[in-house]
Parts: sequence; structure tokens; C-alpha cells
Amino acid sequence: MNGPNLLTLLRIFFVPLLVAALLSEAPWAQFVVSRETFALAIFLTAAATDLLDGYLARRWGQVTTVGTLLDPIADKLLISAALISLVDIRQVQAWMVIAIIGREFAVSGLRSIAASAGYTIEASELGKTKMVAQVVAIALVIAGIRWPELKPAAGFAMWVVVLFALASAAGYFRKFWRVVDSHVKLRRRRELLALQRQQRKRKRAAMAESAKVGTGV
Repeated sequence: MNGPNLLTLLRIFFVPLLVAALLSEAPWAQFVVSRETFALAIFLTAAATDLLDGYLARRWGQVTTVGTLLDPIADKLLISAALISLVDIRQVQAWMVIAIIGREFAVSGLRSIAASAGYTIEASELGKTKMVAQVVAIALVIAGIRWPELKPAAGFAMWVVVLFALASAAGYFRKFWRVVDSHVKLRRRRELLALQRQQRKRKRAAMAESAKVGTGV
């Protein structure tokens, strides 16, 4: 297990801590910092590992299959857990969270289907920007619990995240449709060529049979 993969696992480990910090009513952290401040620190630390593990993996040449699989899972767990917890404490509207998480499932499904057909749909720049927007928006929402003056900025940031999510999802659907359309056209072309070859073989066989009958063979 290399360093970047350990950072990814650490991000997954932070998820239950974040949920506990946001939802727990026990004053277990009030002696040092407020519950909201503690939750914000956990979330930002976890988000920082997302940037750090990818950078270190590329710089140290330690990009692995395990890391490639775990990294997006860790990202989705962190963002989903934070958003669902914020819905539970009535800091984010539920429909926004449904749109954001639903987009993640839909895009993951599309990429899996394309991969099973031998095609790879790369992450778009808009999709990468969406991740940054999600981190900023969630951080503002958590901070707004402690500092209410940040609530307008947090609300605006969440709208930006929803728009980014829908726009990037539309981009992935267009890529998927092009991939599927090209795959279907290629398959039909191959089927047509195979049918034409069979027809030519049958025609040659019929002509050869006619020639034998004509010569009395």
C-alpha cells in the first residue's frame, strides 16, 4: 500500500467522523472547538487529501489500479455523506442533494456501460470544476451554521453546484450517445458486410451449380 492510496483510505475513514460531527448532539467537542468548526475542519482535511493523493501518485509514479478505483469512490462517499447529513439538520434543500447525488449515479452508470463496450469516457473539465464547487459550497454551508452571515453565500454556492452537476451530466450524456451511436453504426456496418459476403458466396455457388448442369456434369 503506497502513500497516495493511504491518503485515499484516510479520506474514507474521515466520512463517519464527519457524519458524527454534524449529527451528534453530544457536547463531546465543545470544550475545544464548536461542533460545526470541528466538522468543517474534518471536511476540509478530507477534501485536501483528494488533491494531495492524485498529485503525489503522478509525481511519484505510483498510479495504481486500486487507487484509480478507490479515489472516485472516496470522493462520492465524502460528498454524499456531507450533503445527506446537511439535509438531516435542515441546512440544504433535499431536492438539491437528490439532483447532485443522482447525477453521480447516472454518470457512473453511463461510464460503466461505455467501458463494458470497450470505450472510455474521460472526466470532463466541467466535471472537475464541479468537484471544486462542491467542496466550496459544502464548506460554506457548514461554516454558515456557526456564522449565519455566510448563509447567503452558501445558498448561492449550492445553486452553482446544482447547475454544474446538471451541465456536466448533459455533457456526459452527449459523449455517451456519440459512443453508443458510433458503436451501433460500426456493428451494423460489419453485419451488412458479412451479409453481403454471404450473398456473394451463395451467388457464386448458384452460378457454379448452373454451370455444372449446363455442361451435363
